[in-house]
Amino acid sequence: MYRLAQETKDDWWEVEALYDLCFAPGREALSSYRLRDGVDPIAELSMTARDADDILAGAIRYWPVRVGTHQALLLGPIAVHPTRQGEGLGGALISDSLKLAQKLGWTRALLVGDAPYYSKFGFNVTTDIKMPPPTNPSRVLALEIKRGAWRGIQGQVEHF
Repeated sequence: MYRLAQETKDDWWEVEALYDLCFAPGREALSSYRLRDGVDPIAELSMTARDADDILAGAIRYWPVRVGTHQALLLGPIAVHPTRQGEGLGGALISDSLKLAQKLGWTRALLVGDAPYYSKFGFNVTTDIKMPPPTNPSRVLALEIKRGAWRGIQGQVEHF
C-alpha cells in the first residue's frame, strides 16, 4: 500500500535522486528540460508515493507551458523506483494527478513519452504541437482533460 501526497520542499532532493536513478544524471540535457528552466513545478500536482515505511517509491511533476496563448500542463518526469515497477504505481500517480488537474481547472496536458504506455491514460500522438528540438515528433503526446481543449491549437510549446 502506498500513500500519495503532494511533494513538499523537503522531498525535493530525494525526488531528484529518484529521477537520477531512473533516468541517469544526463536527463537534464533533454530538450523538454528547457521548458522547465527557471520555472517551479506546479505544487498541487507534483506528487510523491511512499510505502508504509515512508520510503519514496515514486514521484510525478507537472510544469506550466503554453502553446501560443493557451496554457497547458507538461507532465514529467514521472518515475517509479526500479524495485517497485510493475505494481501499478506509475499509473496511480498519473490517474490521481490528472483527476486533480481537472478539479483545479486545467483543460489540456502534454508530454514526451511512449505512446503505447500513455495511451491508456488518454494521451495521443499529436502532429500539431511541436516540442523544442531535437524531440522525436512521434513521442509528443497530448491529452484533452476537457473535451475539445486542444481543438484548433497548434504550434511550438514554449516556456510559461
